[in-house]
Amino acid sequence: MNLAKISANGQITVPVEIRRQLGLKSGDKILFFQKQNGEIVVSNASAAAIRKAQAAFAGAAEELGVSSEDDIQALVDEVRYGKGR
Repeated sequence: MNLAKISANGQITVPVEIRRQLGLKSGDKILFFQKQNGEIVVSNASAAAIRKAQAAFAGAAEELGVSSEDDIQALVDEVRYGKGR
């Protein structure tokens, strides 16, 4: 368990152990969200955005028939140069 004090300006210092666990560094943003049970969760905003993007793209590779780096390069070439796969 870690404890942090709120300053008069509403600022807190995230304990070093928590920063390490969340992979936070200077300048990073943290996300606060409330679960249905009322619990407040703190998360690394960058990591949360990556997880959201991964979920959004889940299955996209299979739908496009992409299974290798060569397939990805072919898609890039198609978009850049209009070359078919």
